Amino acid sequence: MADTDGSALLRRRIGRRLAELRKARGLSQEKAAAALERSPATISRIEAGDPRVRFRDIEVRAMVELYEASRADREELLALAAETRSSGASAWWHDYTNTSLPSWFGLFVQLEAGAKRIRQYEPESIPGLLQTREYARQVTAVPQGLIDAHEVDRQVDLRMERQRLLTDPRPPHLSVVLSEAVLRRTVGGPEVMAAQLQRLLDVSQQPSVTVRIIPFDAGVHGGMTSAFTILSFPESPGTADPVEPPLVYVDSLTGALYLDKPTEVAAYELAWGDLTSRALDEKTSRKFITTTMEDITRG
Repeated sequence: MADTDGSALLRRRIGRRLAELRKARGLSQEKAAAALERSPATISRIEAGDPRVRFRDIEVRAMVELYEASRADREELLALAAETRSSGASAWWHDYTNTSLPSWFGLFVQLEAGAKRIRQYEPESIPGLLQTREYARQVTAVPQGLIDAHEVDRQVDLRMERQRLLTDPRPPHLSVVLSEAVLRRTVGGPEVMAAQLQRLLDVSQQPSVTVRIIPFDAGVHGGMTSAFTILSFPESPGTADPVEPPLVYVDSLTGALYLDKPTEVAAYELAWGDLTSRALDEKTSRKFITTTMEDITRG
């Protein structure tokens, strides 16, 4: 499985399972590191699924033996480790995430690339996967002075590359709910905004993409706290379990939250359910977008 198909998720699954086995044996990272003749920092990187870690058989075997893992766990972990090494090719986003892009967003790019289902609520702007290049340039360049023009170009290029997900042979299912405010806010002038709304109409015709609008008259709703994205992942090879538990991504100007505790994910599932219960259906949403685009074009 190549990186583009989700080996980042496999590494995280391996690391999480190794951490569970270590804790079940009552070992701290420091004690495990000493027994394995590795540094605690190395054990920490392994358990975090750090992309720099190569899960070599000899190391995985040493860990599962120390943790007294069951035969089933040993076989699964060794098989998953082999999957992460099955391709030496770098993922398309490698050149971007090794630059000045924030590390917290680089992780999101990896997770997004391996997701089976992406659910996203946006109250302020068009989601990156659906933006036109000109719209992306406008929203990336603010606030002025935060990043230089060269970095704006790199981030816009990354955003356009990310959109290849939507045209993959087996694309993730993308479900988006947008506040009416997103459509009403003219970004980059009428021409740029009209082209952006046309992009929404075009992409919403794809079977794997759903775009719905929550109008102002919907009143109070579950997404009023912030924008958020819920990522769900495919099953691990040979099992019925997802390669990674569902998680919620919430970002800000200078950082991001990755929420994966069941109670946290459940809270955002409730928020998503409330949003979709109040949003316009797909057909009515397309009409709403079309009317808004015509209003912008007429000025």
